Amino acid sequence: MNPAALNALTGTLKGTEAATVMEILILLTVLSVAPLVLVTLTSFTRIVIVLSFLRQALGTQQAPSNQIIIALSLFLSFHIMAPVWQRIEADAVSPYFKRQIEPQAALERAWGPLREFLFRQTRKADLALFNGGHSAADAAEVSATHLIPAFVISELKTAFQMAFLIYVPFLVLDLVVASILMSMGMMFLPPVLISLPFKLVLFVLVDGWNLLVGSLIRSFA
Repeated sequence: MNPAALNALTGTLKGTEAATVMEILILLTVLSVAPLVLVTLTSFTRIVIVLSFLRQALGTQQAPSNQIIIALSLFLSFHIMAPVWQRIEADAVSPYFKRQIEPQAALERAWGPLREFLFRQTRKADLALFNGGHSAADAAEVSATHLIPAFVISELKTAFQMAFLIYVPFLVLDLVVASILMSMGMMFLPPVLISLPFKLVLFVLVDGWNLLVGSLIRSFA
């Protein structure tokens, strides 16, 4: 074989091997940080907190179980984040695997749609807390080290606000039942035993799951 052709073939094989090693490294990195990204950089935090507070407000102990709450939160997060993932796939993932862009450019393109989502859901006051007291008008003006913690505490605040609104009607029902039991002299009967069936009936009659999930989805619009 021609030495020049042999050298070219060797260089091509080495380039292919390097690209394969880089792809494996990127894949392992993504898999290792995927749980952290899922919890902190998506809608998962708000959803799982609200669903957990709903269970406490109903007083149903472990129904639904933690596994069901987490699974429902995951699938709702996939639904809400689908447009963001689709943009990332079209702008960064597909061009990278087609060898059209370098890994650094792929990461920058992948961060763009996610940064816009985080910026849109972050409160200006929370962003100013990490941005030196200044609120940015555009997502491109905020660094990831400022935007990510601001987004997390914004999600926590929103989740607790929604949880409070969920708690109020069930708390009122508990107080009414407790007052009735007290007036009847049944002080030693736990009010939760009486109020729980009424809570469940109320939640079912108003189609609570539909209302709650619909509110969660619309809160990210």
